[in-house]
Amino acid sequence: MARPYGLLRAGFPYVKTLGMRRITNFPIDIALGNEDRIYILCRQENAAMIRKYNYADEDLGSIGSWGTDEGQFQWPVTLIADGDENLFVSDEALNRITQFDREGEVLSTWGEKGSLDGQFDRPAGMTFDLDGNILIVDSMNHRVQKFTSDGKYLDKWGSRGSSDGKFESPWGITVDEIGDVYVADWGNDRIQKFSSDGEFIFAFGSSGNGDGQFNRPTDVAVDLDGDIYVADWGNDRIQLFNSEPRFVQKFLGEATLSKIAREYMLTNASPNRIRDMANLEPQRALRRPKSVVIGDDGRMYVTDTDSYRVQVYQKEVIPLDATQIAPPMRSPTLHQE
Repeated sequence: MARPYGLLRAGFPYVKTLGMRRITNFPIDIALGNEDRIYILCRQENAAMIRKYNYADEDLGSIGSWGTDEGQFQWPVTLIADGDENLFVSDEALNRITQFDREGEVLSTWGEKGSLDGQFDRPAGMTFDLDGNILIVDSMNHRVQKFTSDGKYLDKWGSRGSSDGKFESPWGITVDEIGDVYVADWGNDRIQKFSSDGEFIFAFGSSGNGDGQFNRPTDVAVDLDGDIYVADWGNDRIQLFNSEPRFVQKFLGEATLSKIAREYMLTNASPNRIRDMANLEPQRALRRPKSVVIGDDGRMYVTDTDSYRVQVYQKEVIPLDATQIAPPMRSPTLHQE
């Protein structure tokens, strides 16, 4: 499907919160399945797992556990799902990738520590390309590697540095519907865009807390309109850019108590008293969001990592054709002189 010529941005409201402490502890990434299934990767010492969940805020069990054996995690980073809901998890402590089916059966594991082709030093972000191969951010080797879905090494690009096409401990990665690749260049506080074969296209961002600036970006996502979303971890926010890329808006958090948290609170008197005495304003805000995921339906899922929950927003736009929007103006503000 072609991208729209322009967009009438009608809004991007907060919709709901999913999860709670003790169930979705330190969620670091999510993968979307069919029929509103959601897989939430939780990263906590002695308690790492994939929480099987759904959009109705129902806990459906878990996959994996903390440890070093097959099917276990030490310090997982990223979770992706293919069309059959086979799940792939990168583990930066074990330097390996583990594949499960949706019921939690281990299908394969691969990877080892090193700097040679196909080896890892703290693998982080992962994404599928348009051919079904997996691009993996090899963070401390400061590069991106490409593999088949069964772990056969195919290609690599990148090296350590701050010039175009180089990285400093990169973290997140995504591929848009055209096939271009976006990398969250964590140590350089920027996003870089590449062609499908690793040719540099552009970079944006700088260090800071202003609009369009970053403090250790951990993830990047692109929706079907070409809009770019960045998890600005150190600034406790998500930033939205258009495809140019021009800053559009930011999300600081609007959380409410999730359905499952309300049910828990109604059976626990002490937490209710504590909440009644608290200043609730800070409770809405994002705290160290690690991941941002955009569904084809325009829902934005944010792992509100240090608050043990997922915040959900809904994009509202109207596609415009060339007759419905004027040519670019010399001053991009809402109020033109």
